[in-house]
Amino acid sequence: MDYDVIYIGSGNAAWQGGRFLRKAGLKILIIEESLYGGTCANRGCNSKALLDAPFEIKALTDNFEGVGKSGNFEVDWPALMKFKQKRIANMAPFLDGKFKEYDLDVAHGKGIIVDEHTVKVGDETFTTDKIVIATGLKPVIPDIKGKEYLHDSTDFLDIAELPKHAIIIGAGFVGMEFASILAEAGMTADVIIRGNMALKYFHQPYVQKVIEILKQKNIRFHFNEQVTEVLKDENVIIDNPEERILNVERGLNSDDDLRDPDAKIDNKAYENAFTVNCESGLSITGDYVIAAMGREANVDEIGLENVGLTYTKNGIKVNGHLQTDVPNIYASGDVADTGIAKLVTVAIHHSKYLAKELLGEADEITYPVVPAVAYTIPRIATVGVPAYVAEKSDEYEVHTIRYGKSYSLELKNDTTAEAKVIVDNDLNIVGAEIYAADAENVANMFAFIINKKITLEELDYMIYAFPSSSSVCLYKLHNIHYDL
Repeated sequence: MDYDVIYIGSGNAAWQGGRFLRKAGLKILIIEESLYGGTCANRGCNSKALLDAPFEIKALTDNFEGVGKSGNFEVDWPALMKFKQKRIANMAPFLDGKFKEYDLDVAHGKGIIVDEHTVKVGDETFTTDKIVIATGLKPVIPDIKGKEYLHDSTDFLDIAELPKHAIIIGAGFVGMEFASILAEAGMTADVIIRGNMALKYFHQPYVQKVIEILKQKNIRFHFNEQVTEVLKDENVIIDNPEERILNVERGLNSDDDLRDPDAKIDNKAYENAFTVNCESGLSITGDYVIAAMGREANVDEIGLENVGLTYTKNGIKVNGHLQTDVPNIYASGDVADTGIAKLVTVAIHHSKYLAKELLGEADEITYPVVPAVAYTIPRIATVGVPAYVAEKSDEYEVHTIRYGKSYSLELKNDTTAEAKVIVDNDLNIVGAEIYAADAENVANMFAFIINKKITLEELDYMIYAFPSSSSVCLYKLHNIHYDL
């Protein structure tokens, strides 16, 4: 065999574990047809974080409107984009250097599985003992008329100028996070949702709080709508898009789905206009259409049929060892259908686990509680047992911690920050839902508490840095301990 393990894909689901296998003496090949590091490094997480940060700061400064704010914080998108592109351009070369440092062989091109022990890249053929598929996910593009006019997340994260009026199809992570950026930038957007809720995996009362903020900033939501086509018209001037859309919408949806009649929307002229039509008759025109309808397994033409492997949009079925139906072929990261959230943090967990598994040092994979964050403005986070489960069970109690009202004078004037903390019948913290500007950090705190089974009594004993959102939130937890 040429290699002990071949990874198809070079993201965190591959190299994070591959380096440990190489250190243990195994010969490793990583195959990548695009940029080293995959989606998160080059077209996803990192790009979004760089572009989101100034808008997060803008929203924080707005908390001090009338109580100290002087002047306006404006985000220069073209300058920000140049900064992002410069930083991201360094990611693939940086990882290429890391692969050399870790003594990992690389092959650039599309990896195609020929048989259980053979992978082809262009004209080269490599043999291996084990294969790990780590090709991740790709954006879902609906098969509708005009689909060629749709932009995916990669396009938006590299756009030179923000659209004046975007139409976003979908309200998951991508749709809602992009809507927040557009809202803070003072742009207009319509979000079209096939179902009756946005961010369906998050605490819906907190999702509704975000939606209400977005509505106040010229973002409209249209629920229970099925997009049927996208049309393009050259040099169209829309004299009054708000009134035209309201006339179409009236009587079609609930009041919550209509535009805010008090919204201030300037008339817009678009050099290129795109109209999105829905089954209900809803018709919306703007200058940029984003497909944010989720992601699906990125396994097209990699030779799964050659080894009898099948898949769904959720990925390739694996067992508790991340092993596919072909014993020496594994799937790692987002492309593995495990039932666990598809996050980069989970992909890293998979990759490190597989290193132990392939060295014969692991039992079945287990997972700690996994915090998930929607990087809307403000953020929403969830970790552990969700509130909707706890509220329907006698095994849990849900306690609301309105810690924003406690620390607003000391910190960021984020008066609405709160958490819902789920405890079991023994008063052990087992879950949390967070709504706050820094929800990601509070979620990490709760992940540590839950995973380490730290009791309320132990938390009460500890001393924390103050002022901080975490210290005040933790202090409020003491009330659960003392009141019961």
